[in-house]
Amino acid sequence: MISSRMQRTVLGIGLAPVIVVILLPYVLMLSGALKAPQEISSREFTVIPKHPQPQNFVEVFRAMPLARFFLNSTIIAVGAMLLVLACAIPAGYALGRLRFRGRRAALFTVLTTQMFSPIVLIIALFSEFTHYGLLEGWRCFIALILADAACRLAFSVWLLTGYFSTVPHEIEEAALIDGCSRWQALTKVLLPICKPGVVTTMIFAFITAWNEFVFALTFVPSDQFRPLTVAIPGFIGQYGAQWHLLMAASLLATLPVVAMFLLVERHLVRGLGAGAIK
Repeated sequence: MISSRMQRTVLGIGLAPVIVVILLPYVLMLSGALKAPQEISSREFTVIPKHPQPQNFVEVFRAMPLARFFLNSTIIAVGAMLLVLACAIPAGYALGRLRFRGRRAALFTVLTTQMFSPIVLIIALFSEFTHYGLLEGWRCFIALILADAACRLAFSVWLLTGYFSTVPHEIEEAALIDGCSRWQALTKVLLPICKPGVVTTMIFAFITAWNEFVFALTFVPSDQFRPLTVAIPGFIGQYGAQWHLLMAASLLATLPVVAMFLLVERHLVRGLGAGAIK
């Protein structure tokens, strides 16, 4: 019989290549961000920079108003995340907890919409947003939030439906008998139990909205309202690319996503073990 120590060793050896493949792009990105332009363009490949240039991370803010683009991306991603939660939680509760005619058809319709690429809607959305004046000035943020949230809503509803449906009905019935309304049972009883699903939905909605490119490229009217995904390619010009600044900006753009995951990770793990023990 294989000992637990041997099992952990085998598991570690098996996971090592996977970890290397996942981390390698970020290692190369950090290496490029710390190199001088001449070293990046050199034919001699090195992972560790010969003469590290940490000032590249300062220079990137001088080369373009990166702080403003960070703020723009944050507004769009947080707005889309909140809108997704506001719509997906009630919808997931209704589909997961209530029994009504057409429930299966509604869930199937929600899943079907996830099969279509958002790009097929871009012309219709552009025409609609133009008609309502949402592509003028700061109102483009509203257009991007609505578009991003709409494209992430189907998966979020499906995800939360699965979480809500796993909670025993006796828990909700006990809350209703104690005098809670449906809304109070949802907010005070079910949401704490389904915290892993809510946190997963938050992460999914935030990351996908933060990384969205096509809608931002199409709907943003001027440079000052650009999110990071559209602004960072500006380091690639017609006659060359500032690879050291491009790598530095790309690495900085990943930090908010990592920070958000680290903030909610403990709630996610805690919720997975909490279950319905109360």
